Amino acid sequence: MLQALTLILGCQLIGESLVLVFKLPLPGPVLGMLLLFSGLLLRGRLAPALEQTADSLLGHLPLLFVPAGVGVMVHWERLQAHWPALLAAVVLGTLITLVVTALTLIGARALMNRRQDA
Repeated sequence: MLQALTLILGCQLIGESLVLVFKLPLPGPVLGMLLLFSGLLLRGRLAPALEQTADSLLGHLPLLFVPAGVGVMVHWERLQAHWPALLAAVVLGTLITLVVTALTLIGARALMNRRQDA
């Protein structure tokens, strides 16, 4: 489990470092996740220890939302002042996410059907 956690955090560190060095407009953890995903694609399979560690982290995911909730309460006045823009961002972001997810699903199903037909 320690090796798997080291791999996950190492990918995040590399992602953060690359973002800082090259001034990329992308969050470091996202780039680290892409690096980890690329490594898993190259390897072709998921190590059981990595799967167990990832499942354990996902089981404790709600704890990561506590600091965000505290931040919301600290900046409550700011949120009240800008609620129309925030509401629009949340609604539009949700709609865009739903559309992109649906299009991705349609594309993935079409690709899978082509593979099955071949």
